[in-house]
Amino acid sequence: MTETATKKERPKHLDLRVIRQPIPAIASILHRIGGMGMFLLLPFLLYLLQLSLGSAEDFEAFKAVAGHPLAKLVFIGLLWAFLHHFLMGIRILFLDLNIATDLKPARATAKAVVALSLILTVLLGALLW
Repeated sequence: MTETATKKERPKHLDLRVIRQPIPAIASILHRIGGMGMFLLLPFLLYLLQLSLGSAEDFEAFKAVAGHPLAKLVFIGLLWAFLHHFLMGIRILFLDLNIATDLKPARATAKAVVALSLILTVLLGALLW
């Protein structure tokens, strides 16, 4: 038997737009995206903190930046990132403790994380706006 006959034909490339990911994988990918977004926007948040703690003129500049609709959208995005990252972190802690590791509970908790993060973002984002 030849070597090529025993090996399975493997795909040359994976098109991630075509592959249907399970909900725990989607929740995990969103967890990483949320963490990366929070990390990358940390300098912006530190700048805003510096403005808010400075002089009266700096605080007026902070209010102008924070009141801009684009900044509010960024804040809502950060809010979602934090909430999803937090809830997914709790889910991962439970998985590390061997809680809800079977297929059905794992899918249910992943769906709950995605749904709760979106619901909480809408509720808290409405207060922010």
